[in-house]
Amino acid sequence: MKNKGLNISHLSSLISHFERGQSLVEIVLAMGLAAILLPALLTGLVSSREGKAQQTQRIQAVYLLNETVDAVRSVREKGWTSFAVNGTFHPVISGSTWTLATGSANINSFTQRVDIEDVQRASSGAIVTSGGSVDPSSKKVDIEISWTQPYASTVSASLFITRYLDNNSFTQTTVADFETGTKSGTVVTNTNGGEVTLGAGGNGDWCKPGQFIVASLDLPKQGVADAITAIEGKTFVGTGDNSSGVSFANVAISNTNPPVPSIDGTFDGYKTNGVFGETDYAYIATDDPHKEVVIIDLRTKDANNKYSEVGFFDAPTNKKGDQVWVLGDVGYMITEKKLYSFDLSSKSGSRSLLDPDGVTVGDGTRVVVVGSYAYVTIKGSNIELQIVDVSNPNNLTIVGQADLTGKDAKDLFVNTTGTRVYLVTGKQDALPEFFIVDTSVKTGNRPVIGSYDANGMDPKAVTVVPSNRAIIVGKEGTEGSEEYQVIDISNESSPVRCGGLNLGDQDGKKINGIAAVLEADGDAYSYIMTGDASSEFKIIEGGPEGAYASSGTFISGVFDSGYSTAFNRFDTSINRPNSTDLQFQIAVSPEVSGNCDGASFSFVGPDATSSTFFTTSETSGVQTFNFAVPININPGQCFKYKAFFSTTDSLSTPIFYDMTGNYSP
Repeated sequence: MKNKGLNISHLSSLISHFERGQSLVEIVLAMGLAAILLPALLTGLVSSREGKAQQTQRIQAVYLLNETVDAVRSVREKGWTSFAVNGTFHPVISGSTWTLATGSANINSFTQRVDIEDVQRASSGAIVTSGGSVDPSSKKVDIEISWTQPYASTVSASLFITRYLDNNSFTQTTVADFETGTKSGTVVTNTNGGEVTLGAGGNGDWCKPGQFIVASLDLPKQGVADAITAIEGKTFVGTGDNSSGVSFANVAISNTNPPVPSIDGTFDGYKTNGVFGETDYAYIATDDPHKEVVIIDLRTKDANNKYSEVGFFDAPTNKKGDQVWVLGDVGYMITEKKLYSFDLSSKSGSRSLLDPDGVTVGDGTRVVVVGSYAYVTIKGSNIELQIVDVSNPNNLTIVGQADLTGKDAKDLFVNTTGTRVYLVTGKQDALPEFFIVDTSVKTGNRPVIGSYDANGMDPKAVTVVPSNRAIIVGKEGTEGSEEYQVIDISNESSPVRCGGLNLGDQDGKKINGIAAVLEADGDAYSYIMTGDASSEFKIIEGGPEGAYASSGTFISGVFDSGYSTAFNRFDTSINRPNSTDLQFQIAVSPEVSGNCDGASFSFVGPDATSSTFFTTSETSGVQTFNFAVPININPGQCFKYKAFFSTTDSLSTPIFYDMTGNYSP
């Protein structure tokens, strides 16, 4: 029994020790769990409190972001010009409307920022990040609201905003609308309320000149009249073979049938080598080495019907002026182996040289400027034609040439697009003297498309008239040769004679010059200067005997939007029968002194260059064609379009009915 009692006592002792150990383990375990769980619980509690604050900040930031977006749109709706300025801004209330102030803004605990920048587009119109053209009618707007507490964060929005908030339009469709335009080989008719078609191209027959000499005039002169140019209603003649007599005569041509020529006024004092005329001014190239070009004011005359000199150009070389041409505010003069450009932004006084060195050409005999290029005929060289890039009048550059037959080049005519040059050289036995040169590309050696033998005439001048006719004039070289020859150039590769005129002894068997005009009413005339001492100036009526002219242009009157805007597109309604063509170009220009009166227009096609056209297709009736305005010619205030008409069927013409333009403020 004793041993049994000892065992129970021992067991109680063991149990007591075990219970104390278990409590210690529990304490240690509890402390371990607390060490693990309490930081997480505390962090969660703190995070929960800060997360709620962050959420509150984000809600307020999103509200401010939306308000900023609305403010930006409101500013844009007030007007594009004030909105479309690059930079960093923030919206503020001004009066009762939103406006944008420069820089970012701190609002409570937020930073508000609006960044406006340009948008670039590829030629397809797609937005690109680089390498495109800046779209003046689009802006990218990045809006950002940021804060730093409890955590640095940002909410943002990006917008592409355009000026096309409103679409306004204008239309030209009536006779009155079209009569404000400029017509060359085209007429305005009123068959269906107003339309433009090819003109009749004259009522005579170019190929029968002897039957249509309709008027003549004795010119005041001291020497031989040998320089001539013309515009509708006026012919400008250089009559001074020496400096002691009349140097220049302005011949007025009445718009009657037949026309009546008369001397409007004259100018004295210089030997005249070349002449160029405009409505208000004439320019003569003279032998004076200090006034190679003299500017004549045609707006006023004295009691003796004399014009006065108002300005001049003195070239760096002490040589005579051979020929002169004017395009816009720039004059061009050739002297011995030099082509110079000079400023004509004003006509008075000494006009300044633009390209200080000019450009060295061959011994030039004639210069014509079309678009961005000057075309110069050369004598005494194996190069008869040189092409000069004049796109920068301060830096003239020779870019192309044509080698014909080696004979001296005398004169040239360039078509309105600059793609063809018609050139004559001096007489050469058994070889051609008339050439058609392809200048659709201006650089390098330009090819000859076709040529014509003048059959004994010694050519001096050339012009091209409607109905695919060229006229060359000169003096009798071989007995019985015609001094006035009309060439059918409808097949450029094979020009052929279609008519001519053999002058009598009274005309000295020579023609010193020719100019031609197609009037807006469809009458067509050539003006020639013969050797007839009593009536050397003669008018010959031309035309295709009542058929349509082969080509013509119509330039619209200007549309003034009243403010700088983006022109989006234009729509044309036309009827284009078989064997005809009708193409368009457009021009957008900024205002000058608040209006379009002095605006300068450069016509371009869909790629914004002068060498392309908005084209149409043949129609079976009236059809509308829609065209997009190139992005990079915008913005502007002034708009014009130019229509190019042509036909290969003398009994058919394309018809232009109306044009509707769309623009956005």
